[in-house]
Amino acid sequence: MTSFKNKNVLITGAASGIGRLMALAIAKEGGKLILWDIHHENLNRLKDEITAVNGTAFTYVCDVSNKQTVFDTATVVKKEAGEIDILINNAGVVVGKPFIEYTPEEIEFTMNVNLMARFWVLHAFLPDMMKANKGHIVTIASAAGILGVSKLSVYAASKFADVGFDESLRTEFKKAGKDIKTTVICPYFIDTGMFKGVKTRFSFLLPILKPEYVASKIIKAIKKNRKRLCLPRMVYLVPLLRMFPVSFLDAIANLLGVNNAMDPFEGRK
Repeated sequence: MTSFKNKNVLITGAASGIGRLMALAIAKEGGKLILWDIHHENLNRLKDEITAVNGTAFTYVCDVSNKQTVFDTATVVKKEAGEIDILINNAGVVVGKPFIEYTPEEIEFTMNVNLMARFWVLHAFLPDMMKANKGHIVTIASAAGILGVSKLSVYAASKFADVGFDESLRTEFKKAGKDIKTTVICPYFIDTGMFKGVKTRFSFLLPILKPEYVASKIIKAIKKNRKRLCLPRMVYLVPLLRMFPVSFLDAIANLLGVNNAMDPFEGRK
């Protein structure tokens, strides 16, 4: 099992939502946190919370959408905190509207944060993991990385890529004989400001997930070295539904209200 005790754990997008909750949980288990976010005040508050539970945290204001900023911050982290044992690529953004209404800037920013940042952060820290033959890479993807959803075209594209990235890394490490673990997380909508306003038709099948629940499940999945975690369990059925005609998959998604879920979307202002 993966242990957090005395391990350097880097979390991107750490200052709010499930990033913050995971950081607090890991601190209580004895992990040393390296926290990245663009919000300086939120980072400071989180550091104080971690200190209050006798945890250790290094905080860095970092815009992960900027490649050079990622590399520069990684260099400082290695000098101040040391090598990374567990990397949780969590930072994410969402724009919820029909693709025709996206601006080029919104498309680029979404892909830069949700996908390209994964590449740059891992590119900065993977060589040390490969040399040490140890590490754990956690990719916070989405159920939208398994099933495309109306009004989430660019977000879904980035999350499908996240899932594919994780799968390729897993096979590469195995082929190279490296003991580097990977875990991909694919949750349905989480009740944070990021997806404020979304709705569900059948909450007993596809509930809007509580962030505390999701964070606790992710921590358990990492500790148990699970390769994939989908929440709720209903999400695991999507690959099976792809065995049927596309029209059937679409009908099921419509029946469950998935393609109407984003209609009342407000998001984080």
